[in-house]
Amino acid sequence: MHIVIVGLSHKTAPVEIREKLAFAPTAMERPLRQMLELATITEGLIVSTCNRVELCAVTREPDAAVAELRRFLAEYHEISPEEINENLFDYQGEEAIRHLFRVSSSLDSMVLGEPQILGQIKTAYGYAAEFKTAGLILNRFLHKAFSVAKRVRTETAIASNAVSVSFAAVELARKIFDRLDNKGVMIIGAGEMCELAARHFVSNGISKVLVTNRTFERAEKLAAEFNGKAVPFDSFVDHLAEVDIVMTSTGAPNFILGKRQMEEVLKRRKNRPMFLIDIAVPRDIDPKVNDIGNTYLYDVDDLQGVVQANLKERQKEAGKAEAIVEQEIGQFHLWLGNLEVKPTVIALRRKFEEIRQQELEKTFGNLKDLTGKQRKSIEAMAGAIINKILHKPTAALKNSQNDTSGEDYVDAVRTLFDLPAPSDDDQEIKPLDDPDQA
Repeated sequence: MHIVIVGLSHKTAPVEIREKLAFAPTAMERPLRQMLELATITEGLIVSTCNRVELCAVTREPDAAVAELRRFLAEYHEISPEEINENLFDYQGEEAIRHLFRVSSSLDSMVLGEPQILGQIKTAYGYAAEFKTAGLILNRFLHKAFSVAKRVRTETAIASNAVSVSFAAVELARKIFDRLDNKGVMIIGAGEMCELAARHFVSNGISKVLVTNRTFERAEKLAAEFNGKAVPFDSFVDHLAEVDIVMTSTGAPNFILGKRQMEEVLKRRKNRPMFLIDIAVPRDIDPKVNDIGNTYLYDVDDLQGVVQANLKERQKEAGKAEAIVEQEIGQFHLWLGNLEVKPTVIALRRKFEEIRQQELEKTFGNLKDLTGKQRKSIEAMAGAIINKILHKPTAALKNSQNDTSGEDYVDAVRTLFDLPAPSDDDQEIKPLDDPDQA
């Protein structure tokens, strides 16, 4: 059996192409069932996110399956194949295994080390399990991918160090104040970046949230999300002494907070430290504020510098993660290659036993006067010949389970002796809850 993957991602297709091929997460049953109706596909899974759409399938005919999946992707979305062919990638066998392990470990993500992709793949697997399009092999494959991702996160620091501006602000705040559970933050502006930063601050223990915006209703709405308080924009300076952290991103053409105002705020705070994050362009806070003692002002370029430095650290860890992926590929590929060794041995012996029985019947039909003892002797001789003929190929098949040659031996034997495809009864192997068991 072979694993194949056909799809596209942020690396191969612009968003206008990706959105055309996206599958609605609440309507996965229909495309999954249609995938399984394809002649070459025995198991199927669909991963669909804002950055990638991938079809993962199990097949006995990988080249034909890739062609069918490419056509399916175009036809399902009513797009001509020519429109998307150059954006699609496809992987087979070991390359497909490597690809999913890397994707699950966020080595192929737009933001290296981001955690969301693993959850998205688990959701995709959940749909495949629910609609029974994942069987023995995808069950094992996906659980192994989850195991690899866990190893990567446990054994490397690829997910450490903030690589978004909003989370970098939280990391810096933690360095300045050590702990955040007794601190307060004011969000000036209610845009997407400020909202994301507020979420990060709250999830990291901030106890007090003030929100201000030129549109007071917008400030009230955002404050309500975090059990905070909205303050009028024209008097926000009066409330600055109540908080330790300020994050601002407005569209103001001039500074909204100057050095003299901050000096007054520090006096009211009895000179306790303040951390100010100005991600507005043009800037909201006069850079001279940084000259005030116990005031730490960072603008968007400062934060971008932190993000870039952190990205470099993640890149260093990526090498360790890639090594883990390579280790795990070999183990899973060996399991997959060996999956058909036992049923192939059974099918080979069954084939020769059928030939032996047919030839014995012909022989005994022409030798009517044989005694029972003579018949048994001929039967034993025929059996011995079969055993001697099959000894070497059977030993080679069994020995191939110790390396990655198993799949090649299986394919060769099945072709040479025209063996039928193994049935599920021949497998005598059940899905494992623990993907690391043999």
